[in-house]
This record gives sequence, structure tokens and C-alpha cells, in this order.
Amino acid sequence: MRLTQLTGNILIMILLGCGSYNAFSDNKDMTMEDPAVEGVTFRFIETNGIRMRVAEAGDDGPLVLLAHGWPESWYSWRHQIPALAGAGFRVVVPEMRGYGQTDAPEAVDDYDIVHLAADMVGVLDALGEEKATMVGHDWGSVVAYSSVLLHPDRFSSLVLMSVPYSGRAAEDPMDSMKAGFGDNFFYILYHNEAGGVAEKEYDSDPRGLLSRLYLSPDSPREDPVITDPKRAAGGWIPRLGAAKELPDWLTQTDLDYYVAQFEKTGFRGGVNYYRNFQRNWKITEHLSGAKIEVPTLFVAGEQDMVIGGANAETLKGMMGNFIPDLRDVVLVPDIGHWIQQEEPAATNKALLEFLRGL
Repeated sequence: MRLTQLTGNILIMILLGCGSYNAFSDNKDMTMEDPAVEGVTFRFIETNGIRMRVAEAGDDGPLVLLAHGWPESWYSWRHQIPALAGAGFRVVVPEMRGYGQTDAPEAVDDYDIVHLAADMVGVLDALGEEKATMVGHDWGSVVAYSSVLLHPDRFSSLVLMSVPYSGRAAEDPMDSMKAGFGDNFFYILYHNEAGGVAEKEYDSDPRGLLSRLYLSPDSPREDPVITDPKRAAGGWIPRLGAAKELPDWLTQTDLDYYVAQFEKTGFRGGVNYYRNFQRNWKITEHLSGAKIEVPTLFVAGEQDMVIGGANAETLKGMMGNFIPDLRDVVLVPDIGHWIQQEEPAATNKALLEFLRGL
């Protein structure tokens, strides 16, 4: 199924490059002590009716707000925070609704895109900032462009990573996915099954899931346990080949921290984002044909399965009609979905060149 068939304002086809877990550490006594990242401090703020933990660095300068995706963390931005702060920017990284030490409401509707965008505006309000550059990766990209569309007066520029914006989908995204995949397994449909089956599987083996997802396209891995494409054959983890080793961009300490976070919080909050595909589409009808009017940058790995092999010119054409001031599309060769972690130098270079050119 091609990217252009399903990508829309709220529809994300985050077809993650598989990978993963072999005999890596399984320390059940891990604590939630935060890794040291240069210049980073933490605090809690009140935003949009929830208590949110944010990581901060840099006291002055224009505000850059970094939104992570699924299944990620503030720590996914560990390479960008000191680079941006060192260049004179104020950097704030929320633990998104449902993640880490931020509140995780019970109701699924509390994770719709209106709530998520209002969370970002609430961060600005709590910080006493009028405007910010909004940067997002994966689900954070959807939150980022939706925040700009829903609150255009609060964001001065936009950076999207991995998930492009090509307008609101013409059809209900859930209907499109069901028609496209039928009885076959697709993780977004799996996340929408009744009874919370997805988070039950992930909560039972956080290390198994994360270590299978946090890999590069060329990471060596074992054959998957389940090869039958039908959903009835099983869940997601056994379909992902176990990694023979960690990629060079992810240390054992990094993985342990991610695992400890999800062992503490569980996966339900992040999975609830996916349960709002249909709701998001319905409540954003007024955004049909809407354009992003602020300067925008798109960054991704060339091998990120979200973009489905599209080159820079294709992506510029796809997004250009909806983002008149699309400054650039940066695709990094040989890099997959976790762009800011896999290739931090290229990511930081693209970010800083964009921000300095505003």
C-alpha cells in the first residue's frame, strides 16, 4: 500500500523497520533514575488539565518545543537538546500525555488530537511564551502539524520528522486501513482492537517490543517466530525478528532506561493515540483543505518505511500544496525511522540551518 493512499492529516502510516531482542539485559530491578544529558533539568507544569513533566535546557533565546512519538520518550531527543541549547535556543521537551511521569488519563477520547495540540499550547502558557518552533517525530510530528493548524497564532515555524503532512484524508482512515489489510495483521488495526489486547502484549514484554523496534534498517536479526500474515496467527512481537545485537546508536544503558520507563507506565497511554484515528478525522473536518502557513522543514531517513521509498522531490510535491513555505526536505541516506537517534549529526545540522535561516 503506497504512502499517498493513506497519509493524511491525522493518518500515520508508521511502518517501523523491524528489528530486535536477543539476550540483552533483563534487569527487573532497574530504577527510573534519569540519564544525565548536558544542561537538562526537569520540572512539572500544569497544562490543559494535566500534570506534565518537561525536560528543559537553555535559559534564553527562541523557544523550541520537541514532541516525541511512539513508543518513545523525552530521551529520544538527547542529542538535539544540548546542540540546540548550545546554539542559543531555549529547549523544552515534554513527556507527552500518557508517557513517563506525565499524567495518563483513563478515557480514550482524552488522547484525541484536540487534547494533544492543546497540551502543547498549555506548555507555552505555563512557560510564559507567546510562540515557539514546534518540532515533532513520529506521532510527535502529527501533534506538531496539528498544533500549528489548530493554533496558528502560537507557532512561528515547524519541523516534521518521519511523518509528512499532505492534508486531511478524504476518507475515514480506519475504513481505508480495514479495506487495505483485511484479515492480515497491521499494528494500527491491532491497536484498535477491543479489550486492550495490544498493550497487554506489550506490557508483558516491554524489552521484547522495544528492542525489536529500536533498530536500523541493516541491523542483523533473527527470523520472526510468526510469518503467517493473518491476524489470527498472533500478536506483534513474535512477528518482529529478534536482534542479534544493538545498533551502534543505542547503548545498553539507553535501552534499559526506555524499558524501565515503560515497565513503570505501561503502553496504554501511547496506544490510545492510535485509538483516536477515526475520532481525529471526524473532529477535524473543518481542516479540510487547510494549509500550514509557517516556514516548515521535513527530515527523515531515506529508508524510513513511513515515507515508503519516496524521494525528496516526491515529498516536496506531496506536501507543497499544503505547506506553501516548505523550506526543504532532508533525507539522510541509509537511515531508518529513528532519525534523530540514528544520525544525530545530520539531524542537528538540518535543524540548526533551518532555525538560523528564519
